[in-house]
Amino acid sequence: MSPSDTASPTTPSRHRIGRFHLTRELGRGTLSTVYLGHDPIIGRAVAIKALHHEPASPARRRQESQLINEARATGRLSHPHIVTIFEASSEGPDTYIAMEYLQGSALSTLLAAGHRFEFEAIATICWKLADALDHAHHHDVVHRDIKPANIFLVDDYQPKLVDFGIARALNRPGSSDNPETLFCHNLLGTPNYMSPEQAGGQRVDHRTDLYSLGVVMYQMLTGQTPFQAIETDALLQLIAGTTPGHPHALNPAIPKALSRIAMKAMHKQADKRYQDAAEMTRDLKRYLIHGKRTRRRLRMGLNESGYGTQDRRTLLLQSALLASCAVLTGVVAVLLLR
Repeated sequence: MSPSDTASPTTPSRHRIGRFHLTRELGRGTLSTVYLGHDPIIGRAVAIKALHHEPASPARRRQESQLINEARATGRLSHPHIVTIFEASSEGPDTYIAMEYLQGSALSTLLAAGHRFEFEAIATICWKLADALDHAHHHDVVHRDIKPANIFLVDDYQPKLVDFGIARALNRPGSSDNPETLFCHNLLGTPNYMSPEQAGGQRVDHRTDLYSLGVVMYQMLTGQTPFQAIETDALLQLIAGTTPGHPHALNPAIPKALSRIAMKAMHKQADKRYQDAAEMTRDLKRYLIHGKRTRRRLRMGLNESGYGTQDRRTLLLQSALLASCAVLTGVVAVLLLR
């Protein structure tokens, strides 16, 4: 569960966690609850994700490990499009993290409601997410669960990447490259957005995040995920062995440039995808810059020849005057010869 969960706010059953005063409950999941809290020392609102109180057990310890892993992975990052972690604790009965309080909607909520984004907005959101991933990857953090539920949109569609619960911090003492999840060999991640190598339980690197972002972009463009299947095994087989239809083939209104970017990010072979998030960011920005230039030309009334309507009229008038002068000069010359 992340700060993006938006269940109806309720009065919390408890009033304090650590030094934080709890104002209300924002959302509740199977393992944890997210509260709106107040930090009395700094004087700011925070979102607090706390595990439910349960007896000590191996399962409980795994849950605590995952929550603290989220704090460790996110805590080493500082980026405007990644949620900020303020504090984490796992002492006594409480295991929690205090993070930036976000006001807006999860991308998953908007997509489920049938919201369709303008193409420029899709490119803008995705380049900012790619830039956030580039920052995380340069700090040796691989998210491994990029999906609409973990993308929160605040004011003016500004995206925030949340929930690094199954992130892998490379080169950190004690970190594991085991591709399996903390929960007894269940799939690590969300099947619809998994890369082929992640779905196959293989070792993954930062390019798995780029694949998942490509799936998110595909869904924003087309209104559907690339693959649909009732059974998880069937879905994983499609991810591993089937190439989805290009977005612009499903809807000709979708710009081919954006379609190509999504498909390149989603290439089955990691070596043929974008090799880093910065490369994907550059292509998305290039699309936006080209679009702005095109709109500027249209606003100026430019036609294919590069002349504005008023400029073209002036040119035609000048040509007509020159032709008239040439005719008049010819007539005068003939008269003089006589």
